[in-house]
Amino acid sequence: MTLTAKDVAEILRLLDQSNFDSFRLEMNGVKLELRRSSAAPEPPSSRSLPEASPALGESAQTKRNVRPQSEPGLSDIRSPFVGFFYCAPRPGDPAFVQVGSRVGQDTVIGIIEVMKMMNPIHAGLHGEVVEILIENGALVEYGEILMRVRAGA
Repeated sequence: MTLTAKDVAEILRLLDQSNFDSFRLEMNGVKLELRRSSAAPEPPSSRSLPEASPALGESAQTKRNVRPQSEPGLSDIRSPFVGFFYCAPRPGDPAFVQVGSRVGQDTVIGIIEVMKMMNPIHAGLHGEVVEILIENGALVEYGEILMRVRAGA
């Protein structure tokens, strides 16, 4: 897979709409580093950033989605990507899950569109959906809470 000018434009658009100050991508020998003009340059590093690190997700979580758990015993399902969240396979189709739905490890709970690619998002645990925190079509960031599940319920 190679990056086209259209792909870079889409990445720029997503960066502009996010709370991130910078973005780095290494793919097939191509290195892309983008930084907002107000962002201070990062010191050079001898290691490359992992594709998805928990520390990055925790610091990049959006303010709209940083709220305490509504009750003890709930597990968060977080976004593994930056992109647009869709709750159904196509417009007009029923949502993959809703509050009260039972989910398993491989249950698809939504789709995140990244650079025109639709990525199914799996629950990753067994339980009952008790909260859906993202609206259909919303831009989500890495690590942002999508849903809360009562595990094992």
